[in-house]
This record gives sequence, C-alpha cells and structure tokens, in this order.
Amino acid sequence: MGHFSTKTVWGMEGEKQSIGEVRFNGSYGKVVDIVDLPNGKNKLIYTSKKVFLFILTFIFLTTTPLYLYKNSSPKIIMDGSFPYMKNPYESASSIRIEHKCDIFIGTWIPYPNGPYYTNTSKCVIDDRQNCMKFGRPDTQFMKWRWKPDECELPLFDAVQFLELVRGKSMVFVGDSLARNQMQSLVCLLASVVNPVDVSYIQDTRFRRWLYADYKFTLVALWSTHLIKSQEADPNGYSLNSLMSLYLDKADEGWAAQVEHFDYVIISAGPWFSRPFMYYENGEIIGCHNCHIENITSLSRYYGYKMAFRTAFRTLLRLPKFKGVTFLRAFSPPHYENGEWNKGGNCVRKKPFTKEEMKIDGYIMEFYLTQVEELRAAQREGRKKGLRFRLLDTIEAMLARPDGHPNHYGHWAHENVTVADCVHWCLPGPIDTWNEFLLHMLKT
Repeated sequence: MGHFSTKTVWGMEGEKQSIGEVRFNGSYGKVVDIVDLPNGKNKLIYTSKKVFLFILTFIFLTTTPLYLYKNSSPKIIMDGSFPYMKNPYESASSIRIEHKCDIFIGTWIPYPNGPYYTNTSKCVIDDRQNCMKFGRPDTQFMKWRWKPDECELPLFDAVQFLELVRGKSMVFVGDSLARNQMQSLVCLLASVVNPVDVSYIQDTRFRRWLYADYKFTLVALWSTHLIKSQEADPNGYSLNSLMSLYLDKADEGWAAQVEHFDYVIISAGPWFSRPFMYYENGEIIGCHNCHIENITSLSRYYGYKMAFRTAFRTLLRLPKFKGVTFLRAFSPPHYENGEWNKGGNCVRKKPFTKEEMKIDGYIMEFYLTQVEELRAAQREGRKKGLRFRLLDTIEAMLARPDGHPNHYGHWAHENVTVADCVHWCLPGPIDTWNEFLLHMLKT
C-alpha cells in the first residue's frame, strides 16, 4: 500500500520547501490519498479547486481504457496520448472493447546484458553526458530495462527503426535534454549505420544528420523556451538573471524550419525557473520572481503553459505541416542533499522501487500543465487531420535518480562545483525514451 509523507526539497529556484510527497500504490497515477501539511502553507500538489479537479480528471482519463470506435469493425485509439471520441455518433451497441498495454506504466528490472552501446561507440556523445569517459566508477545504472506492468517493451531494433523512417525526416525541438535524446538515438542507430553530418552551421546546438542509405534526416533545433526569449537583466547574464519571454511569439529558430518534417519531438523544462518578464502583444502583462513594483506577479507555470500553447498553435497553423507531433514529457531532476547550486547532488546507484518513488509538487504541476495544452492541441489537430501524441516518459524517469552525470561530466581537476542531476548519462536510462519512440512509431 502506498503512503504519504513530507520531505524537504530544493526548489528549481533555490528556495527550500517542505512539501507533501505522494507515493503510489502499484503505478504512477493511482493516488492513494491526499493530505495537508500541519502548517497549512503547502498542500500536496496544489490547493486550488481548478488544479484538484484537473488532477481527478487526469486520473480518471488515464485509468479508464474505454474508447469509442469509428466503424462497425473499430480499432482502439492507443497513441500514447489521451483517449478521445473518434466518432461521437457511434451507437453504444457497436462499441467493442479491446485491451492494449500502456507501455508507460511499469517498473525497472535488472538487465545484466547491459547497454546497447558504450561511450567508445562511433557516435557523438556530449562530454557532459559521457559519464564513463570521466570515470564514473559504477556500471549498474546501465543494467536496467523498463518493464511495462502488462506487456513487454521490445528491445530497440535499429534496422526496424530505420525502415520505419525511410524517406522521412525527424526533428527534436527543445533544449539540451532534447539534444540528449537525439544523441541517444544516433548511438542506438550506430550499430547499423553512421550518418553524415550535413549541418548548415557550425553551432552544435543545431545539428543535422543524414542517413543516406535510408534517405532519413535527423535534426536537433535548439530552443530553450519554445517561444521568443531574450536576456533582460541590466546586471548581465547569470544562471538566475532576468529574461523576457514573449508568450505569443514562437521561437523562429525552430518555427521557421519544421513545416516539412514528418515527426516533431518537442519538449521544454529546466529553463522555466528563472525570473521572467512576460510579454503579450508587445506589452508587459506580468512577471515571475522579478520583484518589481506595480507589475502583476504570475507563476512560472503560466509562462510554461503559454509556451506550449504558442508552440502547438504554431504547428497547427503551418499551412503545409502534415507531420506527427510528439510531446516528450517533463524530465524530472533528482537533486538531493542541498540546492542545485549549493552542494546538491545525485549519488544514488540504483532505481527507486515503486514504494520509494515520489513526485514533488512542482514536477506534477509542470507535467499537468504541458499535458493540458497537449490535449487542447489534440482537439484542434483532429479537425485538421494532425496527430499530437504524448511520449510519456515521466514515470520511468522519476524512478531513476541514478541515471544522471552528477560530477562525471568533466574531469575532476576542472573543479566544477555544480552537479548535473538534470541531464542523463549516455548510455543510460534515457535510451528507454527511444525504445518508447520506436514502439509509438509502430502503432
């Protein structure tokens, strides 16, 4: 039986918080109970009626596999996203229920065969995620596989992946975690073929690979916030300096390039914890953590919501876009023993068990925010024949505090004081994201 407790966590902005902690009975999403903390200041997840009702709706939708069908011989709509009514005029007598497994609900099991590749494989791994190169002494973090509760997740098959994407194009839009996943994919495919670098510019944040034998193009487009952003702090840049976010303007660095892609994998997260000035229609509408008088205070989640709303609407409005969009779920960091910039680290050497697994309130809020915007995009997308799907990595990654570089993304003598508990070692648990992706491409 799951249970609740409280714990001290370090917020993404460095604030120390005592928050509720939810543990799950069996699998992510099955909440056992909800409690308030004694001080009444912080409640599990959030106290507003809107969020509470949304969470209940979320749980109901993700635990009720009853879908409607289009024809007299219907097929289930299982696309890694929320279910929807394919044909609202279908008669109840024609509904047929067929069970399929949710690959995103499961647990990590030992896998002694180890990873698909090593840090010496012929693929590009960013040094900051090349944990074995920089002397990580333990190897057990590479010897686990994700096991869905009710089925098997097939091993990654590089030939099968390349055949599925033959003649097509795929782009990862987002920050360094998006690049983290793309580099994982390139390494997974390296067992079959190595691509040619056909990048237009030298900036490695904008990388373009061509798999000539398969006429498959793989691209990474750097975008920290998905929307237009710029530094705005009069004191200059720092990790906590003020930025301006233009909530109704997509970042042209990606928006101007994605119209002809067949697959768009979009994500965002860690960059939404800085102080922000929020703009809409060219006017300041509020700020987050700016400490400026006479400006409306808005949360970081507001900026996060509007970033995904604008990104999805941009894709929906591209006249020639016919691709499939995947939202890769929020990637949880695992800082313990202090703040991220004050000694916090991630030294664990094995996954959490289901009894140990927990989700902090801010992670749930980021996740629910992006999923809510995805569902709105799905509704609009159906009108245009466009698919928006959820690459729902969150449960799997919540359980992997052992998968981060920590201090093994650089040489010891470099005297880097901040541990990396955000990105993922390569090879490592992030390779599972691409196992999920392959499965979704087949369904």
